[in-house]
Amino acid sequence: QVQLVESGGGLVQAGGSLRLSCAASERTFRTYTRGWFRQTPGKEREFVAAIAWSGVSTNYADSVKGRFTISRDNAKNTVSLQMNSLKPEDTAVYYCAAGAAGPSPYGLKYGRYDYWGQGTQVTVSS
Repeated sequence: QVQLVESGGGLVQAGGSLRLSCAASERTFRTYTRGWFRQTPGKEREFVAAIAWSGVSTNYADSVKGRFTISRDNAKNTVSLQMNSLKPEDTAVYYCAAGAAGPSPYGLKYGRYDYWGQGTQVTVSS
């Protein structure tokens, strides 16, 4: 069964850092675009960041540019999201995703993601 499993969420004070990781259960994911999305209660899930299979092309939501960095290790089938200078408004459930989206910046953000993780909670206190 294909799975994406997130880890690394938690509680942090504003200005702090967290690193999220997402492990994929199958080697086929190394050819997929990988992304991170987030959702807060009562709101739609929103795009955070994505990286093409080659690792060359990335895209970020304006709200996280300069603070978050997405990276991937295809040998380990993992993707990470380094989150620095966290703000209370970054509080959300963060989801890892994989699919055939991209590789253009528009494609990375609005493309198709077929596989999703269960989500990990990130809480930033003020």
